[in-house]
Amino acid sequence: MNTTDGTAHRTTAVARTVTDVLQPRNTLIVGMLAIGLASAGDWTGLPWGFLGALCAGLVPAGYIEWERGRGTWGDRHVVDRTQRAPIFLVILGSLGAGSLIMVLGHAPLGILIAMLSLWGMTTVLLAVNTAWKISVDSAVAAAVVALLGVAHSAWWLCAGVLTVAVCWSRVALRYHSVAQTVAGAAVGACTAAGFLFV
Repeated sequence: MNTTDGTAHRTTAVARTVTDVLQPRNTLIVGMLAIGLASAGDWTGLPWGFLGALCAGLVPAGYIEWERGRGTWGDRHVVDRTQRAPIFLVILGSLGAGSLIMVLGHAPLGILIAMLSLWGMTTVLLAVNTAWKISVDSAVAAAVVALLGVAHSAWWLCAGVLTVAVCWSRVALRYHSVAQTVAGAAVGACTAAGFLFV
């Protein structure tokens, strides 16, 4: 293996690690638990955060794995844009159901706003995806950082470096163009806007 091939291999390996570790499911588990905690101000927010993580991250990831098992898609990335609509619909349904449970259960306002914000983000991603392959991984990474920044502390915005890493990894793996990752991150960052009206 020559030097160029070795460098390319290492770059791909690092990008693969970044995109796997910071995939939406993992990012949303950590993010929603932290938002639930911040919203309640104590441990009682953790169950609500887990519900948020379940609806936003675990249910959609489970659906993707189920479809993979059926042979519908090769991996979780679903690189064919035209096959992504069912995933978005599952996410919207899951977030909607979780938000309803939160309303009926009198969940802390912050975690409910986060859920509704993610629902709005997913709606935008679905609309854009009908014509263009926007990056969902970048959108989720930016959304979680932005939501943590307003729910917890502005210091969380420093975690934006992780969003940049996700964007880089998606481009390095050739799943998306730079424009697609930047657009995804921009849509994700706007999800925190819901907190501005509270």
